[in-house]
Amino acid sequence: MVSIEEQIRAIEEEILRTQKNKATEHHIGKLKAKLARLRAELEKSHAKKGGGYGFQVKKEGDATVALVGYPSVGKSSLLRLLTGRRSEVADYPFTTLTVIPGIMKYRGARIQILDLPGLIEGSAEGRGRGREVTSMVRASDLVLLLGDIYQSDFTALRNELYRMGIRLDRRPPEVKFEPRDRGGLLILSTGRIESELEESLKEMARAFGYINGAFVVPRNITEEEFLDFLAGNRVYIPSLEVVNKIDLLGPDNKAETVERLKGEGKNPISVVTGEGIEELKALIFDRLSLMRVYLKPRGGEVDYSEPMILKRGATVREVCQRLHRDFVERFMYAEVWGRSVKFSGQKVGLNHPLEDEDVVRIAIGKKST
Repeated sequence: MVSIEEQIRAIEEEILRTQKNKATEHHIGKLKAKLARLRAELEKSHAKKGGGYGFQVKKEGDATVALVGYPSVGKSSLLRLLTGRRSEVADYPFTTLTVIPGIMKYRGARIQILDLPGLIEGSAEGRGRGREVTSMVRASDLVLLLGDIYQSDFTALRNELYRMGIRLDRRPPEVKFEPRDRGGLLILSTGRIESELEESLKEMARAFGYINGAFVVPRNITEEEFLDFLAGNRVYIPSLEVVNKIDLLGPDNKAETVERLKGEGKNPISVVTGEGIEELKALIFDRLSLMRVYLKPRGGEVDYSEPMILKRGATVREVCQRLHRDFVERFMYAEVWGRSVKFSGQKVGLNHPLEDEDVVRIAIGKKST
């Protein structure tokens, strides 16, 4: 019996062999759909087996960051600087063979940092414990892509993660499916879609077992985005690109190189000298979209040493839910001091959106019967 891996390889080879033109668009689209379905099946089968030794890490803290990079770029050293947690460090590849977790404390938040084994070409197919690494990355809230001055192009790394079903810095496709009992498949949109693309999308849907129903898609939908919706197992995670070892740059070109990296949206650091580390901590906090809310007890003082950490845009309702499961039901009003209100001590309701460093006092009544 042909394995899923063998089927995937055969389809990939057929796609490469097939000349791309108008006459073959539908056929290639159908092959891509089969490929996506097989990869989804493969990922599910590996998920049932679970990760290997050292990959069963419990999520802790207010958010989780995955350190992802090629071998020997300084992930373990960066973990130590950010969290104080030591993992084995040496000047040769594959020092880290398991996941090493640590907690970074910053602005009152406890952020879990995971030092993962280095990714290599073919990790998406399982080389170098790629599948175990994938499971940890998919569960993270932020991916920190780490390179160095010798490997500062993250294209190959991003492509490897893409093949793992990880979509960095993207939003899920705005596609909806309306099941119907009859009538075949329809592609509906607010704008005009080329007939060739419409037929290709239908072929992809049939490859995933859809027979009847209507897909509502944006006008500018791509085949890849539609495949992501059909596969249903993609994850969408923000990222940061960080370049280590700037201490190795010579004095003549260091300033120029650092400015160029920043202009490319990359964050230069040195784990040897500590350059850029504090700036990186602030970037991690900001990229995770975290904010601090301080609680004011009735008749008491605000405790600024232990903020409640929430996602930006959180409401008073989420504060109540964090405090006690009955607080929403018993809620009367909240008083807020900070940037989210027009005046200090303003009374607001459950759906009031809060901002970073707001002070909140919750007024509750008796539980209704």
